[in-house]
Amino acid sequence: VQLQASGGGSVQVGGSLRLSCAASGRAFSAYVMGWFRQAPGKEREFVAAISRTGGSTNYADSVRGRFTISRADAKNTVYLQMNSLKPEDTAVYYCAADFTWGRMRDDEYDYWGQGTQVTVSS
Repeated sequence: VQLQASGGGSVQVGGSLRLSCAASGRAFSAYVMGWFRQAPGKEREFVAAISRTGGSTNYADSVRGRFTISRADAKNTVYLQMNSLKPEDTAVYYCAADFTWGRMRDDEYDYWGQGTQVTVSS
């Protein structure tokens, strides 16, 4: 599967952005989809994941209650709605795909898109 992330940009504290990740190739519904992020000088970290059916989601503690992951299989797309953004959310955001639910380490995901930059300024 090939993944293409988009939707990043610059926003002020408290603002919102919606990231999209479009997939092409093998059946999108076969994949668990995740979002990760990497801030300057830091390791890439887990943000959120959604199961194949969309019935289960998982979030990092730092974004729970502010971010929402969703998927639209008819569009082969996964979304990350980000609300109440904080400066510490500034990072390059990556979407990823895997076959196994419950994984939160980036080395466990098999497929990656290019990143999209999110910058939150005060």
